[in-house]
Amino acid sequence: MENQNQPQEIKIADNFTGGEYANAMQVAHTKDEVLLTFFNIVSPSGRVCAKIITSPGHLKRMITALNDNLKRYEEKFGIVEAAESPKKEIGFQG
Repeated sequence: MENQNQPQEIKIADNFTGGEYANAMQVAHTKDEVLLTFFNIVSPSGRVCAKIITSPGHLKRMITALNDNLKRYEEKFGIVEAAESPKKEIGFQG
């Protein structure tokens, strides 16, 4: 039986060259999956920079981790104010 406490090897693809900046996000879901689409919007246009599909249970774990990290960040650096949402609708306009 595999030991759950041993570190896991995590590989990164050669064509994955670092992070992407996202300043907007769209969330959609079905009963079994949650789709997070991240955008980099610079007026007058924008682009999708990442899509993540996960389960509702994993999403809940991520939200807990993000809340914990934001709390520690604010304890160290001060309260973070929410950024403004983009004023325009995101997506194709017909």
